[in-house]
Amino acid sequence: MTLRTVTVFGGTGFLGRYIVRHLLDLGDAVRVASRHPERSQQIFKGETSRLASIHADVNEEASIGAAVSGAVAAVNAISLYVERGAETFHSAHVEAAARLARCCRAAGVEQLVHVSGIGADPASPSPYIRSRGEGESVVRAAFPAATIVRPAVMFGPDDAFLTTLAKLLRTLPLFPLFERGQTRVQPAHVDDVGQAIVRILAASGSDEIYELGGPRILPFEALVQTIARELGVTPVLVPVPFWMWKMVAFGAETLPHPPLTRNQVELMAIDTVTSPNRPGFNALGITPRGIETVLAAAKQ
Repeated sequence: MTLRTVTVFGGTGFLGRYIVRHLLDLGDAVRVASRHPERSQQIFKGETSRLASIHADVNEEASIGAAVSGAVAAVNAISLYVERGAETFHSAHVEAAARLARCCRAAGVEQLVHVSGIGADPASPSPYIRSRGEGESVVRAAFPAATIVRPAVMFGPDDAFLTTLAKLLRTLPLFPLFERGQTRVQPAHVDDVGQAIVRILAASGSDEIYELGGPRILPFEALVQTIARELGVTPVLVPVPFWMWKMVAFGAETLPHPPLTRNQVELMAIDTVTSPNRPGFNALGITPRGIETVLAAAKQ
């Protein structure tokens, strides 16, 4: 029996590793393509022989072509959160995405899933949000049958969102809100998103745009209150204007692992909730998990 081969770009990232594991559970052969294959070998140490960690640079067409040669499907789960030197939002989310899509089409790849994000908008003044929107357009131009997946803000074990909020709520008697905390969010469990992408790949093919959000839509203030209640703490919530958040984020981005970035602040200025006109978890037969699954672990 010939195994189906799927190449995952960004397979060592927060979402990518869940995609890889669900593909392996399905019985596929998986190539984890990255510039640092040794990281993949560490993350997936002891995994099945159906997994291969290969070197690939999305800035080089020949490198991408080798990574997808003979693959039936590919996933682009690459995301950049902080610009450094030549690595910009445009280079990662637009130029590299277009290059990857062109190479997939040239190699005869049958399915391509491009991971974007809810709120992606090519007309946005935010460089991050704009690059996400432009990325969707160039991918569709190069690979018209590509499936676009837009997750809401994702949470899960050791995430940079819910776990961070829980740690801050335990530590700070005064908790800063984004403005008055009225921006609506719909957090989705990263494992549910990974499973959704694999179910899309398992289907016959689709050029749909999926929006994946969790079971609850909450203003940020209500989300913070929910987390605080689960943790048994009662912080005082303090509104902080976005311009001040951007100043803090600008300074934080100089750190090797910034706790806050300007693109995160910009995303908190817009509602990131699913559209009723787009297919989501329900269309894939998945009942999404709520934030309580991670909060229970955070209590321990």
